[in-house]
Amino acid sequence: MNILVLCTGNSCRSQIAEGYLKHFAKDTATIYSAGVETHGVNPRAIAIMKEDGIDISKHTSNNLDEYLDIKFDHILTVCDNAKERCPFFPGKAERLHYNFFDPSKIDGTEEEIHAAFEKTRNEIKAYCKDFVETKILRPIS
Repeated sequence: MNILVLCTGNSCRSQIAEGYLKHFAKDTATIYSAGVETHGVNPRAIAIMKEDGIDISKHTSNNLDEYLDIKFDHILTVCDNAKERCPFFPGKAERLHYNFFDPSKIDGTEEEIHAAFEKTRNEIKAYCKDFVETKILRPIS
């Protein structure tokens, strides 16, 4: 199963989602993340994930053009801009969208910035955990 997480710059929200999807899905899916642009992986995203025990320091910022030939089962857009600019991918990929707040847009004290990253990380973590449990692992009840 191939999953693409798409954001504007592939620097923060999609990187966090990729980290959690890999963590929760383990070997049951191949996770990719990309942006409609590339801005490099945000150091604050790396730091906030490290606080939760997940290392995304080796992630790279990729452009969605790199993945146009891959058949995806799911495409998750994590910001409105990416949803609007997401190209057509051949196949029957299920598209899901949730507009997470971009913590990199916060201009404030270190504490305010950290709190924004933590809030977005926790929201993405819950979303990814639910996604994996309902869409990938499909528990039988």
